[in-house]
Amino acid sequence: MIESSAKDDLLHYLRAAREALLWKLDGLSEYDIRRPLTPTGTNLLGLVKHVAGVEAGYFGETFGRPFFERPPSWYAEGAEPGADMWATADESREGIVGLYRDVWKHSDSTIATLPLDAVGHVRWWPEERARVTLHQICVRVIADSQRHAGHADIVRELVDGAVGMSAGNDSMPPGDKAWWEDYRGRLERAARDADSGAAG
Repeated sequence: MIESSAKDDLLHYLRAAREALLWKLDGLSEYDIRRPLTPTGTNLLGLVKHVAGVEAGYFGETFGRPFFERPPSWYAEGAEPGADMWATADESREGIVGLYRDVWKHSDSTIATLPLDAVGHVRWWPEERARVTLHQICVRVIADSQRHAGHADIVRELVDGAVGMSAGNDSMPPGDKAWWEDYRGRLERAARDADSGAAG
């Protein structure tokens, strides 16, 4: 018989998302972890900073267990829109990663301390759906963290071609550079053929 604990399962997937996101910073320069690689500015260190703040809010304030004594400047009243999505030159990699790891401890403590049916209040959601359970918030934060880990996968591939789900598990089909170039070429041809067929 398989033993299963709802909290253990939720924590497993939350921790996997956290580690995947941080792993994408490994081996990169300060420039490469900060540079914007999409038209909307998506960058690796900014994703970590954003997810740290999101997790701190959902597992902290929502359940009356605030992580921050006062909001950081990027969440304070009147902060520039998107300030949580990038790191200034004086915000260090170590500082942001350290903050994220401290948030993990706080979140894990909330999950360990409260029952999954504990009720909280998400201040920044519309009032008609602001009342939530810890279980709902666990699912919400896992989904958000995995989404941003996926963003980080793409950004890292754009930086230096590195891919994979975790250290030692790239979860990709085997193939050398020539194989991947051929594969990409076939996808490009299929896309063009589909487009010309649709146009006709």
